[in-house]
Amino acid sequence: MLLSNDRHITHMDLDTFFVSVEYLRNSKLRGKPVLIGGMSDRGVVASCSYEARKFGIHSGMPMRAARNLCSHAVIIKSDFEAYSRYSKLVTEIIKDTVPVFEKASIDEFYIDMTGMDKYFGCLKFSNQLKKKVTEESGLSISYGLASNKLISKVATNEIKPNGQLEIPFGNEKQFLAPLSIMKIPGVGKETGYKLLKMGVETVKTLSEIPVALMQNLLGKNGSELHRRANGIDESPVIPYREQKSISTEQTFETDTIDTAFLHKQLARMTEKIAFELRSQNRLTGCISVKIRYSDFQTEQKQMAIDYTAADHELLKKAKDLFNSLYTRRQLIRLIGIRFTDLIPGTYQINLFNDTQEMIKLYQAIDSIKKQYGEKYVVRAIGAPAVAKV
Repeated sequence: MLLSNDRHITHMDLDTFFVSVEYLRNSKLRGKPVLIGGMSDRGVVASCSYEARKFGIHSGMPMRAARNLCSHAVIIKSDFEAYSRYSKLVTEIIKDTVPVFEKASIDEFYIDMTGMDKYFGCLKFSNQLKKKVTEESGLSISYGLASNKLISKVATNEIKPNGQLEIPFGNEKQFLAPLSIMKIPGVGKETGYKLLKMGVETVKTLSEIPVALMQNLLGKNGSELHRRANGIDESPVIPYREQKSISTEQTFETDTIDTAFLHKQLARMTEKIAFELRSQNRLTGCISVKIRYSDFQTEQKQMAIDYTAADHELLKKAKDLFNSLYTRRQLIRLIGIRFTDLIPGTYQINLFNDTQEMIKLYQAIDSIKKQYGEKYVVRAIGAPAVAKV
């Protein structure tokens, strides 16, 4: 394993990505407070411009609250197809330029520059890549260069927008020390509130708490947070390989024409791979359903959909596809479902027109599934059933 001083990791993050894409489509938006998300008051802000942030607006905020803070803000309905297209463009630019990179989300990347310091210079190369991305995509991007992924990401967040910052090896703790504990990735509202109640406000103070005390306070996450506060992160850059699809299929013990049973199985399967989709922080833009009859003839139909990872949206599409596909009224031996056209993204980002209650419901369901297993929480329609011949 390479020692920390042997590693050079660049974290690149597109500045206010959704908003920047809208700037390219309408230059008159520049300089204005812009909100991307649901158009109704019950919708959620997915992204906002820096001008809007000056009013206290942030992503995840109810659109009604955002409107109250800035009544003259320009509100734009999200266009995930356009955002995906630009994300793929930037991904291709980076892919054609560097040997190893990780796509962490729709708008951020980790690049392993290790070894490049001997030949070209990591800082010089990062600057040129930053310039190339902007020239070829029209999008502003910021980066942090450091000895590990943690420090490079924090550095990027500190220098945005349109900035660059290098943290030399050995300066990690010095860089982190004055920052708020909320700047450390992995410190959410609950953990942050708990630490702030103890008087722990800066990373320097956090780094000085004995690891045993951190473990008593936060359990197994305590030791990891202690490492992060001290600038330690040995996680590797995971080479990007674009997954083409997520799918599942079921062959029945007994061929059936029981549509109620088939709908239950389809719902169970859809819910299963939708959870897998969210667990991978991905969204799908195309869904297909497959039927294999008792005579082994196979039919399949697909449809393009708005990017989503939400059960309630995918279940409806899957049912519609199945109903339009199953016209022969012949015994079925297998059904399958597949999600394709996958892109990085989260449920929170995708639910532009849903309510905070819906977002919190999905977060709670997924939390239970991750902790106890996906079979512990299922929709009633997907509950086990016995096929009828």
